[in-house]
Order: sequence, then C-alpha cells, then structure tokens
Amino acid sequence: MPGESRGGFAAIGADPEEAERRIQEWAKGFEEKAQRYQAIQAETEQLRLTATSDGGHIKVTVRADGSVTDLQFTDKVRSLPPNELAAQILSTMHRAQSDIANRVGETMAAHLGDEDLETRTMMLDNLRERFPEEPEEETAEPEASSKWDGPAEDEEPTPAPPPPAPPASGPNPPGAPKRRPAFEDDDDEFGPDFDPLRD
Repeated sequence: MPGESRGGFAAIGADPEEAERRIQEWAKGFEEKAQRYQAIQAETEQLRLTATSDGGHIKVTVRADGSVTDLQFTDKVRSLPPNELAAQILSTMHRAQSDIANRVGETMAAHLGDEDLETRTMMLDNLRERFPEEPEEETAEPEASSKWDGPAEDEEPTPAPPPPAPPASGPNPPGAPKRRPAFEDDDDEFGPDFDPLRD
C-alpha cells in the first residue's frame, strides 16, 4: 500500500527500518502493559478481606472473587438460634465482600496509574454490582405517641384511683372512726351522755 498509514506508522516501502522500530516499540509497550495486568491479577488473587459480626462472635474472610476462604466462630454462637446464626453469617460475609471493588481499584491504580481508565471503570462497576457496598445504618426516630395509644406490652397499666369516700349520712366505712347517731331532737338539753342515775 503506497503512502503513509492512518495509524501513525510510516509506510513500509518508504522507510522499512523506521516501521520496524515503531512496531517493536508498540509490541514492547503492549508486553509491558500485559505484564502489569499479570501483576494486578497475581496481587488480586492474594487479596483477603475479613469482616466481623456486630457481636464479635463471627468472622468471615473472602477472596477478591467473593468466595469464602475462612469462617470462624466464638463460643457465643452456642446461644444463637439457628436462623439468627445463618442470618449473621450471611450479613458478615456481605460486609467482607462490600470492600472488594475498592481494594481491586487500589491495586489497579498502583500498577496502571491513569492508563485504561475506561476499562478499569467498567471492571470496577461490575464488581460493585456483584458486591454492593454496605449501606449506612440509619437511626430510626421514635414515633410520636398518640393519646389513643394504649400502654406498651412491657409497661404496667396505671392503677385506677381509689373509690370516693361515702357520704357523711351513710354507714361508717371499714376502719373509719364511729360517728355518734344523730338524735331526732337536736335541741335536747340533756344530750346523748345524760345518765339520770349518775351523780
């Protein structure tokens, strides 16, 4: 093909030595990049990410591909029901996996610098989709209590107030001092303590 190629190489017919030199530089650059990718692969294969459960009695370690390499328990797991134990194992495993994309991204940046940003972004996005980051825990605000709400299950109901005292004209309540009966004639000059034999 006469003339210069659009890829930046001089036409072979014009200067075969220059074309050969450029091809060798391109091949050398390609080989060096391949070596860097091989180093990235070797380093990521050695990556281990560990997470511990909130209670501290479950520890899970995973590889960069998300597979579990180690699972440890403390004696505290004996008190956990099976369904809660399974849930905590899965939660701790996901926590360990959630940092895979960040760690692989750090490894790639250390070996490639600013090279192949588009390819790296695509690879890291794929990892983040497979192993999403841990969501931040949100503190739930207590709900406002309503006057229609009954007492909570663990709260004792408020005791009812004591019944009102009986009216004065009624019988004496238990434990109350005895009242003297009213006389029909309150104007009686002798009164209730009058004793005609006493003197």
